Amino acid sequence: MNQAKQITTKLLQKQNVFLTGGAGVGKTTITREVISLFEEDAKKVAKLASTGMAATLIEGQTLHSFFDLGIASSIAELKLNAKLEPKSKIKKLISSMDLVVIDEISMVSDSLLEMIELRLSQANFRGSLLVVGDFLQLPPVVRGSNEVRFAFESPLWDEFEFLRVELTHIYRTDDKDFIELLSFVREGFINESVHNSLNEFIKPLPRDLSEFTFLFGKNNSASTHNKKELQNIDSELFIKEAQIIKHSKNISDAQVARFMDDSRIESELGLKVGAPVLFTRNSWNYFNGERGIVVGIDATFVYVQKRDSKVIKLEAVAHTKYRWDERVKSGKKEMQEVEELSIYQFPIKLAFAITIHKSQGMSIEDLIIETNEIFAPSQFYVALSRSSNPKRLNLIAPSYQWHKIVFVNHKALEFVKEGVK
Repeated sequence: MNQAKQITTKLLQKQNVFLTGGAGVGKTTITREVISLFEEDAKKVAKLASTGMAATLIEGQTLHSFFDLGIASSIAELKLNAKLEPKSKIKKLISSMDLVVIDEISMVSDSLLEMIELRLSQANFRGSLLVVGDFLQLPPVVRGSNEVRFAFESPLWDEFEFLRVELTHIYRTDDKDFIELLSFVREGFINESVHNSLNEFIKPLPRDLSEFTFLFGKNNSASTHNKKELQNIDSELFIKEAQIIKHSKNISDAQVARFMDDSRIESELGLKVGAPVLFTRNSWNYFNGERGIVVGIDATFVYVQKRDSKVIKLEAVAHTKYRWDERVKSGKKEMQEVEELSIYQFPIKLAFAITIHKSQGMSIEDLIIETNEIFAPSQFYVALSRSSNPKRLNLIAPSYQWHKIVFVNHKALEFVKEGVK
C-alpha cells in the first residue's frame, strides 16, 4: 500500500495527520493523491491554506475565507469584530466536511490554529484533519514587530494528536553531496565543510544569462531584471491579456485583483519569440519550473520548445476560485463546491527572474541565487532547494558571512528535531 493510501486509511479512522518533510520530497503530490482518494469516494474535502498563493497550489481557498474569520488574527479580535459566533450556514458547511486539509502549516500561527479549533468545535466537526508542511521553510506572517509564533506553540497542537508522517526521499535531485548540503542548510548548520561547499557555487557568471533564472528576494529586483532582458530580444512583443469570467455576480474587481495576485497570474503577460520561460504548473508533458523557449505566438496559442526539442502547443488555462454552497442534488440539499471565478492565462512566466517566494513548488535546473537579498529565516534554504541540477547552480557572492544567510528560527528547529527522535 502506498503512502497516500496509508494516510487516507488513518484519516478515515478519524486519526489526524501531520505530513511533513523538507523541500522536494513530494508532500504536495501525496496531498493531492489523498484528496483524490477522498473525492473519488464522494467525500467532501476542504482544501485550505493560510495564504491565497498557497491555497491556489491545491486549488482551494484561504483559511480565513472558509472559516469566516474576516480580518481577525486571534479569538480576541474575532470577538471585537463581532464574528465570535459563526452564522448557521458556516457551521453547516464545516460540519459537512469529511476532511479538512491545511497546506503550508508552517505559515499558520498559534492564534490562527486556535481560531480554527474554535470553529471546528462550534460546528461539531466529526471529520479528520490533514496538515501539511515544513516548519523549516516559510514562517507565519506577523504584523509589525510581533514575535513569530508557530501553530505547534499552541497547547491545542497536542490536543489534535497528529500522527506525524515524515517524507525523507528527495525527488528533485539525486546528487548525494548536494542533498547532504541541503540537509545542513535546512537546519541552519554551518561549519568549515558547509562553508566551503557553498563557496564552490560562487563562480563567474555565464556570458549568456538568458539560459539561467535569477532568484531574488525582492519583487522589484525580479521585475526589473525581467523587463531589461526582454527588451534585449530583437523580436515583436506580444501581450497576452488574462481573460476573466465571473461565475457569481457578487465578485468585485478588488476580489479579482487579489485572486490574480495570490495565484501569480499576470494580467498582461509580455512575450517574444526567443524568450525563455518557466512552466508554472504540472501537466502530463511539462512540470512546474521546467524551462523552455518561445518559438511561436499566434492569437490562440503559444508554442514553447523544451530542452528535449519537443514543442508544446500551449493555450490559456483556467485558474479557478471555488466556494462551498448549498445546492440541490438528487432532490436533496447538500454542500457542493462551485466555481466562483475563473481566470484564463498561459501557464508560463518569463524565466529571466523570479522571487524566492513565487518559486514555491518549482524545480529549476539553471539557477542563479542573489544571496544579498536573503533577509528571513529559512529563505536561503527555500531558494537553494529549488535547484534540480547543482552543476547548473550559481550563487552570487554574499557581502557578509554565510552564517548570516544560512539561519533558521530556533523554535522551529527544536520542534522538528524533537519529532525526529
